Amino acid sequence: MTEWPGVSYVIPVLNEAEYVEAAVSSVLAQDYPGPAEVVLALGPSTDGTNEIVAAMQADDTRIHTVENPGTDIPIGLNRAIRASQYPVIVRVDAHTQLPPGYTERAVATLQREHAANVGGIMMAVGRPGLQAAIARAYNSRLGLGGAAYHRSDEPAGEAESAYLGVMRADALADVGYFDESVRRGEDWELNYRLRAAGHRVWLDPELKVTYWPRADWPALVRQFWATGIWRGELVRRLHRRNSLRFFAPPALVAGTAVAVLTGPAALTGVGGPGLAIVAGLSAAAPAAYVALLAAVAVGDKGSIADRARYCWVLATMHYVWGAGFLVGAVRGGRHTVDASRIAPVQPSQPSS
Repeated sequence: MTEWPGVSYVIPVLNEAEYVEAAVSSVLAQDYPGPAEVVLALGPSTDGTNEIVAAMQADDTRIHTVENPGTDIPIGLNRAIRASQYPVIVRVDAHTQLPPGYTERAVATLQREHAANVGGIMMAVGRPGLQAAIARAYNSRLGLGGAAYHRSDEPAGEAESAYLGVMRADALADVGYFDESVRRGEDWELNYRLRAAGHRVWLDPELKVTYWPRADWPALVRQFWATGIWRGELVRRLHRRNSLRFFAPPALVAGTAVAVLTGPAALTGVGGPGLAIVAGLSAAAPAAYVALLAAVAVGDKGSIADRARYCWVLATMHYVWGAGFLVGAVRGGRHTVDASRIAPVQPSQPSS
């Protein structure tokens, strides 16, 4: 490549005092031969995040900011993109850290494959305890349903979606940028529209991004509740144009609910054989799920506490996400937001 295009890193930020400096530092440390800038969309943080960003901005003229008073991620992303000056947009999350050669490889792939978006693999990491269990669930096929960008053994090629993304600014403009009415799942929805418009979305498993997940159980619940609701909303909008894997957790939740409601009556003989059959069939899903978790716990390595935490995290992800999905599919996303960002926890500072 004789000339490297300029890149604009866009980062929506809200209450990320413990992570934002490491994320921005990983961006500024990129081994990229072309010009670059960082544009952060700042929400109304209450934990000192904006002061940390201001200090970094004073030390490096490549860092710029735009205001995102409504806190919504897609709105913040669009504001940052529109304020950017370069033809390649690199999305970064405040909970992530990019490896040094990430941008160079992604831009080369973007041009070689004539793609609109190139993404890689989310490699979740966590400190010992609950965050480590959450990170492990993110990386597991059991945890997030086997999406390609969670599996490092996935071959490179065209994909349904890709994590974060290194995108052509003109392709984003072509499809109208991120849909600001989608509060969660905005990446998947954008990639859907890119593919529908004839653009290529490319997965490169060699692009591995470090991700620090939520570190406490209430934040995990709030995050997966909102994510499930918005997946249900996307099913309402796109109907059958969704992967079948999205329907497994809501089926588990529905089966469990029916079993709980019909089981006691069936056991006492109330309702006759018909209700007993319904109760038995509906109980099959949660029974199989419990057996799966038991097999995971027995066959796993680590302490009993580690195994218990991992199984608890898996069950939380599946049941909370599945319940949220059913709510979103019935009544839509409405104004549901990811409250785990609004009410953050205060974990220890990750190493950069």
